[in-house]
Amino acid sequence: MDVETLAQSATSPAEEPAGLNDTERLLWLAKAGHWHEAHDLSQQVPDPAGSWIHAWLHRQEGDYGNACYWYTRAGKPAAPEEAPLEKEWFDIARALLGK
Repeated sequence: MDVETLAQSATSPAEEPAGLNDTERLLWLAKAGHWHEAHDLSQQVPDPAGSWIHAWLHRQEGDYGNACYWYTRAGKPAAPEEAPLEKEWFDIARALLGK
């Protein structure tokens, strides 16, 4: 699934699309505002993708110190605390989905 379609489906009243892999589902849950579900899943995705999205979730929550920990686990530089969350979600999604 491409980034724009995933983002659009997460902001519409439609349900989660079928057939998403773990990374796509994690991105969808985060974008759709299902913070707790996304947080739980991010801890089950053992690769840097899960840690990167986990970092974004903690930025969204307002816990920048915890976010920085997860950026380090993901091997990514921490986004500035004041960076727009919407833009970062798209940056992460494009990097992880490669589309």
